[in-house]
Amino acid sequence: MKTSKFSLVLVALAVVMIAVGTLTGEAQLVLSKAINICMECIGIG
Repeated sequence: MKTSKFSLVLVALAVVMIAVGTLTGEAQLVLSKAINICMECIGIG
């Protein structure tokens, strides 16, 4: 299976960005916002 260099660079960049976001606490912030939105949709929050 032939994979282009551009695809590999794009995947590597995505992995790095996900790691940086996780290390800076962005995952917790996104989860918190998602919970608030869900609570508002069902009428609890």
